[in-house]
Amino acid sequence: MANRNDSKNRRNKDDIEDQLVAINRITKVVKGGRRQRFAALVVVGDKKGHVGFGTGKATEVPEAIRKAVEAGKKNMISVPTVGTTIPHEVLGHYGSGNVLLKPAEAGSGIAAGGAVRIVMDMAGIGDVTSKSLGSNTPINVIRATIDGLQKLKTREDVLKLRESAKSLQD
Repeated sequence: MANRNDSKNRRNKDDIEDQLVAINRITKVVKGGRRQRFAALVVVGDKKGHVGFGTGKATEVPEAIRKAVEAGKKNMISVPTVGTTIPHEVLGHYGSGNVLLKPAEAGSGIAAGGAVRIVMDMAGIGDVTSKSLGSNTPINVIRATIDGLQKLKTREDVLKLRESAKSLQD
């Protein structure tokens, strides 16, 4: 079991970058008129295989962005990579949004649109092809992309799973 203070698990807060994806203005109608609030959607990452996203709501835009960045730092995941691409093809799913991620040759760049491109850039994945299917709402696309990245397995992980399955059969 890994020690929580292990140097691999420590992430310097200064290394984490954030990128704003969307700001929505939310209006609530109350007896005295309309109450305006803002919702921010932010993707954070260290461009070294760690990425996360967060949402924040507040009456002022900077406060909503700050809350979203804090939430994103709490929800970071580790992404396995092979060089500058992903290990294998994967389909991420969330709600009615699906995102197909395919590995690409070195030097081909990120062939993705909108929110998927931001997530890949923040994760440090430089060569990938993607197709967004279904919902095109930024939050659903980001969640489907994160789901796909969580499903990725390295070659070593698959070999361990096969060995454990084989030992159970014997």
